[in-house]
Amino acid sequence: MAFAPMGPQASVFEALDQHRASLLATLRRSCGESPGGNTRAPSSSEVLASIENIIQDIITSLAKNEAPAFTIDNRSSWENIKFEDSVGLQMVSQCSTRKIKSDSPKSVQKFALILKILSMIYKLVQSDSYATKRDIYYTDSQLFGSQTVVDNIINDISCMLKVPRRNLHILSTSKGLIAGNLSYIEEDGTKVNCTSGATAVAVPSNIQGIRNLITDAKFLLVVEKDATFQRLLDDDFCRKMSPCIMITGKGVPDLNTRLLVKKLWDTFHIPVFTLVDADPHGIEIMCIYKYGSMSMSFEAHNLTVPAIRWLGLLPSDIKRLNVPRESLIPLTKQDQMKLDSILKRPYVTCQPLWRKEMEIMADSKMKAEIQALTFISSEYLSRVYLPNKLKFGGWI
Repeated sequence: MAFAPMGPQASVFEALDQHRASLLATLRRSCGESPGGNTRAPSSSEVLASIENIIQDIITSLAKNEAPAFTIDNRSSWENIKFEDSVGLQMVSQCSTRKIKSDSPKSVQKFALILKILSMIYKLVQSDSYATKRDIYYTDSQLFGSQTVVDNIINDISCMLKVPRRNLHILSTSKGLIAGNLSYIEEDGTKVNCTSGATAVAVPSNIQGIRNLITDAKFLLVVEKDATFQRLLDDDFCRKMSPCIMITGKGVPDLNTRLLVKKLWDTFHIPVFTLVDADPHGIEIMCIYKYGSMSMSFEAHNLTVPAIRWLGLLPSDIKRLNVPRESLIPLTKQDQMKLDSILKRPYVTCQPLWRKEMEIMADSKMKAEIQALTFISSEYLSRVYLPNKLKFGGWI
């Protein structure tokens, strides 16, 4: 971790400008082209054609007097996941699959539900209208049983069709918040300005539809918890560190929050930092933003931001700042299992400084919430900790 001051006149923004220049140089080398290239989203006609092909296969099976089945990639196995430092976790091209059969008592209900939701998606795309996952659930809540069933089927369909979920015209209800130096126009023409300081703006439900994004921000801070996000707002962090942007997914991030972080990175290529608790759960959340999750690995190119850096709270910061032991929390058995699981993941190999921090946590058998810093002073996080971290390159 580069933690030495960069000269007496060094400012936070000079440090961030140097970091941004380094990120852009790395990006150009890895891409072999100017930064900002995205994979092309499928057109509505292509999505409709994909669904029609699936239905045609079903009709063909019935014509042969065979029981139709859906073939779906297995999204819950690490054997189907590969890791690339420039993308994150993604599905291998030839992965294992599972059959959802119409003649099997175990899967006939799921087969029917997939068929029903496919028909709803077809109508949405055809009419150029949108629905939320919640809308779909409430079309027949008794039939679906639970929102989780609907969510999993939509992800399975997205994976089966190789179409990003937003191109299926299905939206998620956003839970994330954004504040700071950013303005944009939503798909319906609503102008949004996030610069008002004391209040945050809800992350839009249709990230693909927002346009005219404008910012002068020098960095984007992704905050794990809503409580910490609100505290930084109360401390006027966005104004004091202006220009910057701050986002929270309120814990495990929803799809829209991840899409927005990705869109801001693709559009502006400003440094992106995470502020999470020094515990396995916080590290897991940071990994989702940076490298993605196993269940959504089929859409990694649209969701991950490998350029993200871990700003805090680092386990090594606990000792460096003499955080009192009574402010720390012992690791539970579940915490230790989660930490062991993360340490075995493929991306830890290319992050030796992350491994070192996690080993510090494992050895101490203690974790700490960001709020533990308040033992120094109530505004230590916003006035001292974060500004010094940003100024002196205290990220990994």
